[in-house]
Amino acid sequence: MPAPPGRRRMTARSAVVAIVVAQCFGTALWFSPSGAAAGLSAWLDAGPAQFGWLVAATQIGFIVGTLVSALTGLADRFAPERIFIVASLLGAGLNLGWTLLAPNLALVWIARFAVGVCLAGIYPMGMKMIVKRARARSAQALSWLVGMLALGTAIPQLLAALGTDLPWQAIMWGSSGLAVVGAVLIASIGGKSGPAEAVPESPSSPQSARGEGAGPGRDSALRRLFSDRGYRAAVFGYVGHMWELYAFWAVVPTLTLTALSARVEATGVAATSFAIIAVGTLGCILGGVVSRRAGSARVAATALAGSGLMCLLYPLLPGIPVLSVVVLLLWGLFVVADSPQFSELASTFAPDDLTGTGLTAMNSIGFGVSVISIVLLQGVLTVVGEPALWLLLLGPALGLLAMRPLLRRAQTHAT
Repeated sequence: MPAPPGRRRMTARSAVVAIVVAQCFGTALWFSPSGAAAGLSAWLDAGPAQFGWLVAATQIGFIVGTLVSALTGLADRFAPERIFIVASLLGAGLNLGWTLLAPNLALVWIARFAVGVCLAGIYPMGMKMIVKRARARSAQALSWLVGMLALGTAIPQLLAALGTDLPWQAIMWGSSGLAVVGAVLIASIGGKSGPAEAVPESPSSPQSARGEGAGPGRDSALRRLFSDRGYRAAVFGYVGHMWELYAFWAVVPTLTLTALSARVEATGVAATSFAIIAVGTLGCILGGVVSRRAGSARVAATALAGSGLMCLLYPLLPGIPVLSVVVLLLWGLFVVADSPQFSELASTFAPDDLTGTGLTAMNSIGFGVSVISIVLLQGVLTVVGEPALWLLLLGPALGLLAMRPLLRRAQTHAT
């Protein structure tokens, strides 16, 4: 006997909540070394440059994972729940295993690279599960999902603030434990949101308007995706956003330490760093609410402009700790708020049978750019100081330029 409509709606809501929380826990693997930076660097006898490449290893692994997924169509061949569970469990093991061995920088780099590959089965699959389960409000649901990515990224800083008497390994172990819990949550939701869920296109959908219903054999998946101007604009807007996002997150602890003038204990620096990254969760959620009226393109453009303005202003500040922290918090609020809107735009313009591939292709390109900006900023920051942050302005500027077709479309629909 089928469940009553109200029961089905509650089940769908519960599944979305489980996916959002699982995403938060799974992505705690991402920046777990940053939360253990001091102890881990000492254990490995690694300098700042070497540690920067350790952070970049995860990004590079994620790029490889998403690129393989996009080129093979893996994300649309298997149920995203299954991929998420396997990736979370494997990533948890890889994140924990090397901490039990003798220090070896090369081994840790390889392990963190492999964790990045696993994250390619966590982050995009979380987005695909949300898009399939919350079609009517996918922009708002994606805002919660990416907000949990920001919170998950900040969790290692929170663990560092709370676990001052614990060894640095505890942060790595805690992150791995959370990823296991995330896998259990996805296993508990049941059902499938994979390829079998294809939804008939309406005559007004972007896909039917392009006449792309002839099946995947006619052209390669990536050619089909990038032949659409709206999809291209969403991807390249996202690339501008990604040039700034992870490079900013990577230097938040350094900027916080400088802003507080070393007058605050390490726990205070970690707690402030947590707040600066985690406030992005609020930015994502607010952006999702506003997008229901203003549309995803306008919200994304506003967030890009806001983060670009904070980037421009920060090196010009007079060095007042409270003012510096406030601007960093505003930067943290804006810098990730556009991400779910770009995901919504990309999934809107991608054919229904290529949703997973479209999202992973976008992630692959964006994260590839982020590796360049992370390494570049880390190197220049040690030489010229805070003016190096202006390198990140390139992202919002080019992102807004790339978004012009989407903004024109939004303006046309509004009138």
